[in-house]
Order: sequence, then C-alpha cells, then structure tokens
Amino acid sequence: MITIKVLFFASAREAAGTGSTECQLEDSADTQQLRRLLAERYPKLSSLVLDEETITLALNEVYVDEGSNPTLKQGDTVALIPPISGG
Repeated sequence: MITIKVLFFASAREAAGTGSTECQLEDSADTQQLRRLLAERYPKLSSLVLDEETITLALNEVYVDEGSNPTLKQGDTVALIPPISGG
C-alpha cells in the first residue's frame, strides 16, 4: 500500500468539505484509480472528479495530461484543480 496526499482547490474543496486528505491505494495504483476512490469517499465531488475535462490533476506540481493516468508512488501529492473563471 502507498499513501498519497490529495489537495482540493476552489469548487473541489467546497464539494469535498476539506482542503486536503490522505489516501491509501494499492502499490500499482494510478490517477484513474485515485479519481474513483475520491468519488466514492466524497459523493458531492463525484461528478467533478470523474470528468477529466472538468477537473485537472497535478501530480507533484506538474499537470497531468488529459487521458494520461500515471502510476502513483508513496509520498506523492495530487492536487485537484477545477476550472477557474474570472474576468
């Protein structure tokens, strides 16, 4: 098992009700498996986290390309970054 830190920003933070959490996953887990775990753990976050076009992931401060599912390692930090609007 590995433990990773997850950071929630903006609407993801509101939906999760927290700014961060730790998750335990199998050793070979990838970002897609993390998305599913977070959707189960935080039902209000489900529609956001499962849609790659709605929420962007950053793995150790590097954006994860849409359609890419990198394998996670012990101690990784994943940030959930929803679209930001403004003007």
